[in-house]
Amino acid sequence: MKELLISYLEIIKSMTLKDFLDIALVAVLLYVAIDFLRERRAGKLVVGVCVLVLFQLICRIFELTAVTFLLEYFFQFGLIVLFIIFQPELRSALEKVGGEPMRGIKNIADAKNQQRITEAIKEICDAAVTMSAEKTGALIVIERSTKLGEYIKSGTVVDAELSDFALRNIFYKGAPLHDGAVIIRGERLYAAGCFLPLSQREDIVKDLGTRHRAALGISENSDALVIVVSEETGTISTALEGNLKRGFDYPSLKNELNRVLIHSLPENAYKNGSKRLKKILRKK
Repeated sequence: MKELLISYLEIIKSMTLKDFLDIALVAVLLYVAIDFLRERRAGKLVVGVCVLVLFQLICRIFELTAVTFLLEYFFQFGLIVLFIIFQPELRSALEKVGGEPMRGIKNIADAKNQQRITEAIKEICDAAVTMSAEKTGALIVIERSTKLGEYIKSGTVVDAELSDFALRNIFYKGAPLHDGAVIIRGERLYAAGCFLPLSQREDIVKDLGTRHRAALGISENSDALVIVVSEETGTISTALEGNLKRGFDYPSLKNELNRVLIHSLPENAYKNGSKRLKKILRKK
């Protein structure tokens, strides 16, 4: 034990700054990967793979030749199998990573048009609250940095001015496009009747219908903000990054949209951070 400890100390002494940086980067990558998989279906699959690896080690220790051979043969193709199984999660992660560099540039441009964003938020809230009172089902997707072109193609391009009346007219029960989703791009009502991917999560409340599963599905595969109005109860919900929030009214929905679409802009984040810092300094 003492010799083992001495050998570890020698290894640590021989390490350079580059080695410590390498270890720190690996630790960060592992943390990000674990955090990403923790709340997703892939997390359970990772646990399953770890169990198989442990089982293989046990089989080697007890020299179970046949089982060990089968497991080794399985792990030869394991990487390809994992890529196939984790395809939705890997795609979601890569889309979000790819969207981050462009988000700053896009948000700087959006900061100059905050008035237009505020007006769009008002129209969306007006429509959502009215449809909630009338128990008219609705699914509104607000595109952000991740482009939703493949889902726009599944519907009908409208490219009209965003308004309370236009949204309610599309989701009117007799309208031909009321069953699909509306996609808002650049403060314009860009497409309607769009089909979205359904979430495959097993922990979704059974009472939630197809609209809510579609809202979660698109929010898992992009950074879009989604508003859902339940046809059965009139409840207003939002979906963002795979998380569903329910029970919104006009003020709370407006605050949520402002928080996501306006307050998260770099310019506003800097202002808010400066205000908080000034308050802390005054207290001290």
